[in-house]
This record gives sequence, C-alpha cells and structure tokens, in this order.
Amino acid sequence: MAFRFFAARLRHIALLLAVACLGSVLSAASAYGQGIDRYADDAVQRLSDYLQIDTINPPGNESRGVRYLATLLEQAGIPYETVESAPGRGNLWARLDGESVDGAPKKPTLVLLHHIDVVPANRQHWSFDPLSGDVKEGFIYGRGAIDTKGLGIAQLQAFLALAASGKTLNRDVMLLASADEEAGGFFGAGWLIENRPELFDGVGYVLNEGGSGRAFGDRVAVLVEVTQKVPLWLRLTATGRPGHGSAPQVQTSVTRLIRGLKRVSETEFPVRVIEPVATMFEGLAPYQALAGQTAVPNVREAVNDSDYLLELKLRNPGGHALLRNTCSITTLEGSAKINVVPAEAHAELDCRLLPDQDPEAFLQELTGIINDRHIQIEKIMSFTPAISRTDTPLFTALQEVADEVFGAPVIPTVAGGFTDSHFFRDLGITSYGYSPFAFAPGEFAGVHGNDERLAVEQLVRGVKIYYRLLQKFTVAR
Repeated sequence: MAFRFFAARLRHIALLLAVACLGSVLSAASAYGQGIDRYADDAVQRLSDYLQIDTINPPGNESRGVRYLATLLEQAGIPYETVESAPGRGNLWARLDGESVDGAPKKPTLVLLHHIDVVPANRQHWSFDPLSGDVKEGFIYGRGAIDTKGLGIAQLQAFLALAASGKTLNRDVMLLASADEEAGGFFGAGWLIENRPELFDGVGYVLNEGGSGRAFGDRVAVLVEVTQKVPLWLRLTATGRPGHGSAPQVQTSVTRLIRGLKRVSETEFPVRVIEPVATMFEGLAPYQALAGQTAVPNVREAVNDSDYLLELKLRNPGGHALLRNTCSITTLEGSAKINVVPAEAHAELDCRLLPDQDPEAFLQELTGIINDRHIQIEKIMSFTPAISRTDTPLFTALQEVADEVFGAPVIPTVAGGFTDSHFFRDLGITSYGYSPFAFAPGEFAGVHGNDERLAVEQLVRGVKIYYRLLQKFTVAR
C-alpha cells in the first residue's frame, strides 16, 4: 500500500532528525526553568491537596475547590473574585494588570482557563482511592490529575511567579477556574459569559485544555487544539402499548427502541477529511514512523483503503472518530418493573459531528436511519462549530516555546471531545487547547478512565514551561 511505503521513508527521515536535534533539545530543557524552581516544586503538594477535594460532577461542589484556590491567592497577596452560578457551583478569577507601553495601547487580555469539576470514578476499578492525592513512585495520584486540576495548578504557579517577578506586562492576564465543564459548562464558562460578560471585555486569547505534548521515543510533538468535533446529545423516546410481561406483544416501545438503536449502531457515517484533521494526521506522521507506528503522510489517500480504516479504528479509535460523524449509544431506560411492558422506552446518544457538519441535516439523516415514526428524537445539547486561526502572536509564542524546550514543532489538532473553548470561539476570541506536559504512550490513559495520575516530573517541568510562555507573550520588552 502507498501509505506503508511512505511510512518507511518517513521513519528513516525522522530517525535522522531525532539524532540531529537531540543535543539542542536537552540543552534547552536544562535552561528553560531558571528562576521559578520554588513555584515549580510547590506545585506537587498543591496538586496533591487539590486532588483530595471532592469536586466530582455530578453534583460538582466546585465551591470547595474555589475556597482552596482562593487561599493560595490570598497567601500571594493577589486579589480575586468568586461567584456561584448555583449553590455550590463556584467560579473564581484573578487578574494581573498590564500597561500601555511606549505609548502603544495595551494588548488583548490572555485568559488561563481550567475547570474545577472532575468526572466520577468507581473505586472498585481503581488500584487506589481516586481522591487520595498520593505522591509516590514519581506520580501524583487522583481523579483530575490530568483533567484538569494538574493543568490548573501549572497555570496557577506560573501565574503567581509572573506576579512575583514584578515585570511590566503588555496585557492583562486572567486566571479563571470554572465549574461544570464535564457536564457542558452551563454553570461555569457558559454562565459567566451570559451573566458576567464584562469579565471578557478586551479578552483576545484563551489558553485551555485540549492539547499537550506527545512523546515518541526521544522526540516530542506539541499538539495545540484549534477546533473540536461538535457534540450533539440526543434523547430517543419510543412509544407503544403498555401491558403485562406475561403476555408478549408483537411490538412494544422496547422492541421499537432496540430495532432503531441497532440501525444506529450498524451505521458508519461517510468518511470526510477536513483540513484541520489532515494537517494533524500529516504533521504527526514522522513521529509515528519513528515510534514504529502506522504513519500516514497523505490521509486523504489513505482513507480510501478499507484495511487502513479498520486498523485505525482498532488501534486508535479516537483518531478514527476524527474522520467521520459518530454516535455512541450510552444510556438505556425501560420499565421500572420486570413484569411491566412500559408505554415508553428511552435511550441517549452521544453524537459528535465534524465541525463543518450542519446539525439539522445530520438529524434528518439520523431520523431516516431509525425509520420509525413512533421514536421521537429530542436534542439535549448542541454547540456551534468554530475554528481558531493559527496566524496569531500567541500561536507564534507557542511555537517558539515548543522549539526552545523540546526542539519540537506545534501541530494544530482537532479534539474528538469538547471543552469550554467553544464558548469563547463563539465570541470571536482565539482559544487554544494547550498543556505544558508531554505524555508518553499510556500516560494519558487515566483521563476519564481508571487510575488517573500525573508524573511529578511532568508537573514540575510544566510549571516552568508555562512560565516561559507567559514571559514571552505577556512581558513588555
């Protein structure tokens, strides 16, 4: 196959590049963290403490996390504000003021965003207490270590170091910790935009979750999320005649629903390679070749090969999902009693659409696939698509830092999941998913899964990288 031939050549080229760049990577890595060692070292205990605070959503209780972060800001003498969008649903922000320099207007504000809430964790399937915050064997353990309390602490420590530096800033820098991202952000970023719009006057940039470094052997690629698949969450309601379980009917709400869901589960929506996805696949190809993985220098050609698509779905379902619209059946609800045939049966679908897909057109397509007038489709949640440009001063700064620290390029990526960035993109605010960590294969597996943890080395180095970025982008020259 053509893509395998190119993969072999890319593997050879990538190996030569790795040898040539290794010396400069190590040299840069030894220098980037000078001056903020204390903030980086303190991050370990602070993340441990943060992970022990129960902010599992539902119900959230993010105000518990707000109180902890507020204590750290108070210790540093930095003013902050908080607000609850509902009882217990806390949000916090703090701002470092920039100045007009040499008569030039103050530059657009930069927001550092993370969410306080975390997803549930089933202790039965974890090898440690999900809220332990244990620090051992080089890792910090707990739900939220990566998503996103670890990122939040890295942002906080870099923010505090920037405040302590006393340097003149060319723009305001806002630290924002929000509620409810894991359930859609409607009590967090979405609520703040609707109810505290003045907070975002003059904001030009947001750095949020969604991207990070990926280690391929001795080389690192830095992924920066610029857009994401659009969630379209749906509730299906099938209706039928209720009755007694001892007298089976020809057709019921449950059998109708099962038949409709079977059609959905067996449907593979057409493959479409959008430009940001092509850029992502092709940018990663040399690194994947170096690591002995399947490399695709031309994904538009590769998707015509059914063997490639099947292999990708088996080995990298997240990557495969970026090539088409998808629907996952996630919840089912029927009778409350085993001997009662219900009048209604329900299911929920987590559909994710490519950013250029019209949700209404997709709903019409799905209605045709289900093909049952006794099954109603209700929209639970849907966002609008948006893509952040890469020809910006912030993206340039991200590229420079990636090159200085890792000798790595920045690869714009598309996220299969959603983040709060879409709220800001809808306002015309450039938003990037960026994390200062560089995960080796397997390190990222705990996100929304079992045994989530973050390496101590990742966090300590990440604080220094984030500080370097803030110096480059916000300090007046």
